[in-house]
Amino acid sequence: MLDISKSLLVIVDVQGKLAQLMHDKDKLFENIRILIKAVKILNIPILWCQQCPEFLGATVPEIAGLLADDEPINKAAFSCCGEENFNIRLNESSRQQIILCGIETHVCIYQTAFDLHRKGFYVEVIADAVSSRSPDNKQLALSKMSARGINISCTEMALFELLKTAVHPQFKNIAKLIK
Repeated sequence: MLDISKSLLVIVDVQGKLAQLMHDKDKLFENIRILIKAVKILNIPILWCQQCPEFLGATVPEIAGLLADDEPINKAAFSCCGEENFNIRLNESSRQQIILCGIETHVCIYQTAFDLHRKGFYVEVIADAVSSRSPDNKQLALSKMSARGINISCTEMALFELLKTAVHPQFKNIAKLIK
């Protein structure tokens, strides 16, 4: 189960024109925004990655605007773990539970989840906060990750798992985000 003191949100490659091509992009963007707002309320750190921004463009404004206090990690590898700066910041966080969201599910999310899982991290892929251009590719990736022992969740489930109880001091603030 996710634990506030052990968790870290990783946002992957929600950039430029590619992000606009994602299946059900409005739901994707909204759930990523909810996750960002919630983890900030809960003081959970965030790592934010961008795939070759010089070619794909910057993170979409509706996401980047919530990350103004965080420095993006630019990468060329599909897996975030292929970027040394990501690995350094990941290790500095001392967090062992990764909440993973972004695009594309069947490429960068899949490869990042697999690499993190292989390194011994507890990985929770948020199914309603990841996407691919094709819903079939997304579903195939989610199935393959699940079969390899990577946890699949949704935004609301993950947030209530972090809270554990309705008497958590931040329960009302988090509940407002998902209603």
